[in-house]
Amino acid sequence: MKQNLLFITFLASWIMFTGCSGNEELTVNRWTIKYDAATSAIDILRDDRLIYADLYATYKLSDTLLSSKAYTHVKVNTKNISDGFGLGFLYQVVYSSKEEIPGLVHSFYLYPEKDFVLTDFELKDDAGVSTNYMAPVNLQSMAGVIEDGENNRALFIPFDNDKWIRYQSHPMNFQQLTSYEVTAIFDNEKRNGIVVGSVEHDHWKTGIDLFAEENQLSSLTCYGGVANETTRDVKPHGYLSGKSVKSPKVFLGYFEDWRTGLETYANANAVVTPPRKWEHSVPFGWNSWGILQFDLTYQKALQVSDFFKDNLQNNNFRNADGLVYVGLDSGWNRFSEKELQEYASQCAENGQVAGIYWTPFTDWAKNPDRVFSAASEYTYKDVYLYANGKPQELDGAYALDPTHPAVEAAMKETSDLFRRTGFKYVKMDFMTHGAMEADKWYNKSITTGIQGYNYGMELLDKYFSDMYINLSISPIFPAQYAQSRRIACDAWNKIKDTEYTMNALSYGWWQDRIYSFNDPDHVVLKDAAEGENRARVTSAVIAGMFILGDDYSEQGDKEAKERTLKYITNQQVNSLADGRAFRPVEGNGEKSESVFYRVNEDGTSDVAFFNYSEADMLLHIPLERLGLSGDNEYIAKELWRGAEMPVQKQLEITIPARDVLLFKFNLSNY
Repeated sequence: MKQNLLFITFLASWIMFTGCSGNEELTVNRWTIKYDAATSAIDILRDDRLIYADLYATYKLSDTLLSSKAYTHVKVNTKNISDGFGLGFLYQVVYSSKEEIPGLVHSFYLYPEKDFVLTDFELKDDAGVSTNYMAPVNLQSMAGVIEDGENNRALFIPFDNDKWIRYQSHPMNFQQLTSYEVTAIFDNEKRNGIVVGSVEHDHWKTGIDLFAEENQLSSLTCYGGVANETTRDVKPHGYLSGKSVKSPKVFLGYFEDWRTGLETYANANAVVTPPRKWEHSVPFGWNSWGILQFDLTYQKALQVSDFFKDNLQNNNFRNADGLVYVGLDSGWNRFSEKELQEYASQCAENGQVAGIYWTPFTDWAKNPDRVFSAASEYTYKDVYLYANGKPQELDGAYALDPTHPAVEAAMKETSDLFRRTGFKYVKMDFMTHGAMEADKWYNKSITTGIQGYNYGMELLDKYFSDMYINLSISPIFPAQYAQSRRIACDAWNKIKDTEYTMNALSYGWWQDRIYSFNDPDHVVLKDAAEGENRARVTSAVIAGMFILGDDYSEQGDKEAKERTLKYITNQQVNSLADGRAFRPVEGNGEKSESVFYRVNEDGTSDVAFFNYSEADMLLHIPLERLGLSGDNEYIAKELWRGAEMPVQKQLEITIPARDVLLFKFNLSNY
């Protein structure tokens, strides 16, 4: 009883609740939510400013789209709540009808200290309900969210990182745009805007459909049930069925800075499903897929391990634990078990952690009649994930059913092999194969692709529980099964590779809050200009991880090794790779942003200026855009070249073609 009284006392200072003429209004600190009987919809205000107007829910029964506005009877319930987000208030609009349609309960979760509202809805029918589309957020008017202007933008966030897909900041000149799981709509000049996205990823793939007219966003729908080419699906989204079916829970926020909004969104996801634990430092290391690829041999792998010990670990290339992660990628299966064990043993003797590679949800041989080695009672055709009666092919491999017992048997067999041979870091690749919609799954309780993916990833987490998991090609969400994830697709050595990696960091940097680290892929120096080397290394350290990819065996390229000793041993540069991703300064790049920064607790600021073009670039930028005060004088030190210069109010610099400048800003009296 005492706890409940404390709760009510806490809420009383934040809440105002009124009702009249069929309208019910609730104010929780800066947020106000009200059901409007005249429009049969909900308005959400922040500081008395209408942000989400005329919001309602829709869902599909068969091919019929139904709306909460169609219901004839409505009542509003409110109650206090306490969950991972803290003490709050639940506002529920309960819809019923004399028609033979399910009851609908639209819920809104408000927290006094939060800059967002959460919402979902539930369909209820004792006779059962089945649907593959539930949209808790439908907005037919977005006027008032941001003012008209040339710098208004909407973000496209991809479902996964396959096929060199790109993030994109779109001007409001599109007609229709679909983003996946989350989007931000903002004024890049003033930086204010909204963030809308799902914080639950257990049953639904979430899409956000945006429509624009005359350079202004006109409508938005956020829904569970997207399935198309971008989600790598050839079938519609699967159905959820039962006496009660719930939509994904959706985050609705308004922020003075859209970047803070996306970081807050990521933090909210981390509350719902905490990231996989990692109690050690950010990985520094090497992966064989950069240059060696299928030329990887046992002897070359041993030589690479020795090169790192003799030349890099004693020369500023190691993490705070004093370790380097040395990983075998595809091709390791040509090693005998004894060779694997000896390799991992030598890595340990050299102060390194042995890494390895696996693709748990794929069949690359595409031989349906082949016996499944980990479960010989099955052939591969028993284990495929079928769509329209055919095995599903993606990236040249057939997809496996993540709920099939043969896949679990392979996980047990493979994890046992890795564990007894001494491997502690595993790069898991081509994971999207396990998330595809299908005709059916072995486990009959699974009816959607993301349900199947979660099932398989929970098994993966079980069998590889004591190992570091790095996801390569994979969906962004769910994120709780790995310590790190490749932020983009493959990237190698050229400025175009740096630009592609920075495209993902430009609009996906916030993912280091749902994973421990963003993985910018292996850094390759061979056959690139020195400016490109500096840019590629910088792209890694400001993303969060630092994995090299050149051939450091005895036959490896001599110039690449010399460049490595020159560019991979800079202590001041390497110290920036602590797992914290840099933010973009702007959000309106045609392809990728060029300037990224990070403000540190000690008052310093680190800033990277990229030039992806073939000509030198002159840049003028006010210090306020870099998170610095225009009233202070700073000493800016360029970490690659060592030059220092005083800066106040505005920075004016020339960035060389296909190169980068990397600065640390200190107060002049620091």
